[in-house]
Amino acid sequence: MPSNPLESSRGSREETKAPENGKSSRAGREEAKAPEKGKPAGEEATPPPANSGRFKTWLPLAVAVVTMPALAYATTHFVLLPKLERGLAQAKTGAAQETTAESGTGAKSGGKAASDKLKVTVSLNKMLVNVAGTMGTRYLMTSVTLVGNTPDFTSKIDENMDQLKDLATGTLSSKTISDLEKPGARNVIRAELMTVFNNALGGPLVQEIYITELAIQ
Repeated sequence: MPSNPLESSRGSREETKAPENGKSSRAGREEAKAPEKGKPAGEEATPPPANSGRFKTWLPLAVAVVTMPALAYATTHFVLLPKLERGLAQAKTGAAQETTAESGTGAKSGGKAASDKLKVTVSLNKMLVNVAGTMGTRYLMTSVTLVGNTPDFTSKIDENMDQLKDLATGTLSSKTISDLEKPGARNVIRAELMTVFNNALGGPLVQEIYITELAIQ
């Protein structure tokens, strides 16, 4: 038996408290394990759906894909096509003007070319003169061909044949042996004859002169 009644009563109170502390600790653990109030057991927080984020990401691209054909059509129809039509109209106008100018120039050049290709010849043969300074002992025999490019060239020369021969013999008879033996004597005689002939004909009808014979006897 216990010797002290106070000690026995204290011991009995401690034994009584020990089981109560054990119960409180178990109750705390059970409360911690218990699910939150208002939520059924086993239910977890549901994350937001991933499709909503993907939709927001692709939305601008979808809008661009839908609107691009409309923008392209509007740009082509209202901007590009009017510019192209104006450019084509200006090009056609310029081409027509150039064609008209070229046709006019071609007609002029064609007429000039035709006149250049037309060559009419008339011969003055066997013109005999005394060589100057030889006292009539030396003679110069000359034949020339006159070239023109007008349809009435032959008739003009025939009408003035006597005058042209007189002018030719007068020019040739002024030449000395020294003049005839100089280099380029033919070119000098050709130039002098063309000058006197065209002066007599009243214009540059004689375009060329061919000296076919130039003989000193």
